[in-house]
Amino acid sequence: MGIEKQRQRRLYYLTILQITLLHFVGRQVLAQIRYSVPEEVKTGTVVGNVAKDLGLDLSTLIERRFRVVSGYKDTFFEVNQNNGALQVLDKIDREQLCHGSGACLMELKILVENPLEMHYVIVEITDVNDHSPNFPEKEQIFEIGEQTLPGRRFQLHSARDPDAGINSIRTYILTANEHFEVDVRHSDDDDKIPFLVLKKSLDREQRNRHLLFVTAVDGGKPARSGTLNVSVTVLDSNDNRPIFSKDIYQIEIQENVPIGTSIFRLNATDPDEGINSEIEYSLGKTLKKKVYDVFQLDKLTGDLRVNGLMDYEENEIFKLDVEASDKGTPPLTGECRIIIRLRDVNDNPPEIEITSMSNVVPENSKPGTVISLLSVTDRDSGVNGKIITSINSDGPFELKPSFKDNIYSLVTIGRLDREDVSHYEILIKAADCGEPSMSTHKAISIQIADVNDNSPRFLQNPLQFYQLENNVAGIFLFSVSATDRDMNENAAITYHIVREGRASDILAFLHVNPENGQISSLKSFDFETLKTFQFQVVATDSGTPSLSSNVTVNVFILDQNDNAPVILYPLSSNGSAEGVEEIPRNVNAGHLVTKVRAYDADIGYNGWLLFSLQEVTDHSLFSLDRYTGQIRTLRSFTETDEAEHKLVILVKDNGNVSLSATATVIVKLVEPKEAFAASDVKSAEKVDEEDNVTFYLMITLGAVSILFLISIIVLIAMQCSKSTDYTSKYLQETNYDGTLCHSIQYRSGDKRYMLVGPRMSIGSTIVPGSHANTLVLPDRRRASEEVRSIFNFN
Repeated sequence: MGIEKQRQRRLYYLTILQITLLHFVGRQVLAQIRYSVPEEVKTGTVVGNVAKDLGLDLSTLIERRFRVVSGYKDTFFEVNQNNGALQVLDKIDREQLCHGSGACLMELKILVENPLEMHYVIVEITDVNDHSPNFPEKEQIFEIGEQTLPGRRFQLHSARDPDAGINSIRTYILTANEHFEVDVRHSDDDDKIPFLVLKKSLDREQRNRHLLFVTAVDGGKPARSGTLNVSVTVLDSNDNRPIFSKDIYQIEIQENVPIGTSIFRLNATDPDEGINSEIEYSLGKTLKKKVYDVFQLDKLTGDLRVNGLMDYEENEIFKLDVEASDKGTPPLTGECRIIIRLRDVNDNPPEIEITSMSNVVPENSKPGTVISLLSVTDRDSGVNGKIITSINSDGPFELKPSFKDNIYSLVTIGRLDREDVSHYEILIKAADCGEPSMSTHKAISIQIADVNDNSPRFLQNPLQFYQLENNVAGIFLFSVSATDRDMNENAAITYHIVREGRASDILAFLHVNPENGQISSLKSFDFETLKTFQFQVVATDSGTPSLSSNVTVNVFILDQNDNAPVILYPLSSNGSAEGVEEIPRNVNAGHLVTKVRAYDADIGYNGWLLFSLQEVTDHSLFSLDRYTGQIRTLRSFTETDEAEHKLVILVKDNGNVSLSATATVIVKLVEPKEAFAASDVKSAEKVDEEDNVTFYLMITLGAVSILFLISIIVLIAMQCSKSTDYTSKYLQETNYDGTLCHSIQYRSGDKRYMLVGPRMSIGSTIVPGSHANTLVLPDRRRASEEVRSIFNFN
């Protein structure tokens, strides 16, 4: 009881000291408030207005989750979030809550959030006189020899009153008689031990039995009492009682003493002889039940042994009343008290209590954000109860202590990035300083919530696509795709085309699927009209605010053999090309009769024209150059040769499915005189024809040149905006004499490509390919490599 009272007194002084410090330190330190309430009050009784005393806004109590987070097993108090009052939640029995007569204090933790604040309120439970003194037995019997001298003391049963302070037992009253009186001895722990004192010698022959009533009275108003019936039988015999060397023995043992260990041996002496000096030891009958469970006393040897488990945290001290009784008639007894103090052993690990927790933390939380509040406790005392708390985590977290011991905040100390780490497992370790040390671990799981802090990204920029001309309008051509490191809505990407710039008229016919980036065209492409174009696609996520990025798309239209050769000479009339050539009969072999001229709007292999004789009257007279279309004589004419010859020339390109056109040349043989005579007339006609041919040829060449220059300008602009690996250079090159065709060179990466016409460079190799008529030329930068030419065609 004394130690309990000292602990309560220390807590009281510590509370006063904290309140004083808070008064001088100011509002930066959270204040402690103290209230007082009697026990046994009704549920709902208002103890005090905590919110008002703490200076909190009553209108924000519900929003800030104003509540009591006391660590007691039973919650006796609650706060009213409507008015901030601290109310009694359950019936309070001070005697069950606080053993002993010291101050009964309860420390409550008041928690508010947004921002997080912890306040401490001390409530003192005052005692009410709700218990009457009670004796452990209704009757106590004494056998007293008549030779007993006045002044002899006999210990009475002590009454127990759970109330404390003035409401505890104040005195003992004995019914009026001439032989006995009651005397109360005060121990050092304020216990009152009643003794029956013989004030006048007994005379068995006059009266052999006395009936007395001892009344225990407490100090309450009104006072309560309890009565013990005392029966005294007067005997003859033994006149010496056993005597202990001390009235009070004090010993100290560890709380973990093994069961069966002897901790003390009693030794009482009796000056009598024989049976009157034989002593038996016994524990007092009025001890607490726990004492009989924990200790065992050998009645013959006086050896006190441990018979059960002890726990310093439940009981720091045990008080044993021991009686030594001889075997005389009547037997005499001596009394002593054994006070056993327990030494604390480090047998309790620290406990970690999470009082507030945020399991999901946004990744854009600033350093210093409070994630959790926690407290650590240890039931042991002294160095065994001193706790060292640490954190084991690879993340940007730390434990920050508060002004009150063993209260910590788990805060961030760095930036969070969900895309790098989306989940943290934090291990809190609390270890005491005992020997050996005991520790407790608490795992905290934290999820990092996504914030839209990443823009969509394209794996490659710019993108290049090759598309055959004559595509079907509205079908899927190609697709673009972007990725976003965020998640959910922040990673949901939509696409759209930037419809600005020089190619806006072309972009009007392009459509992109906003969900998957698939691009289709609402019209068909014509290589002869458009060879390349560029546009931008923007990828936008669905975050708030949304982020976006764009990619440049370069589209190259690939030629298909969709244009048939056009006969430029002989001139066409009524859908057919036919011309008449007159030559002297005396020309020699190899004489140039005429030249068939043709043009194909396609380029490369599709525009490479070959000439062949489809029909001829005499194969021995004329030859046709398959590349130039020149018609020459194979031999000199004879008198027997016919005067008129018809030659049908087939002109076809070299596409996968070749297209062709035919021209008819009528060759008339005339005598030299007639030839000279007709030469003047024909020369004028021929000049007109040649002028017409030249005129059409100039128009065609002009149109091709303008288209070529536009292509060169576009490609140069693309080259300036792209890296070396994607640079393309276009140069016009004439490779055929007599046939209009295109020859374009360009570079992509470490390869040079040429879209060629009828004639190619010496040493090149024609190889069937796909999507284009392309000649791969050796790179001049790699002189050591073998010259390779690859001709791809559709």
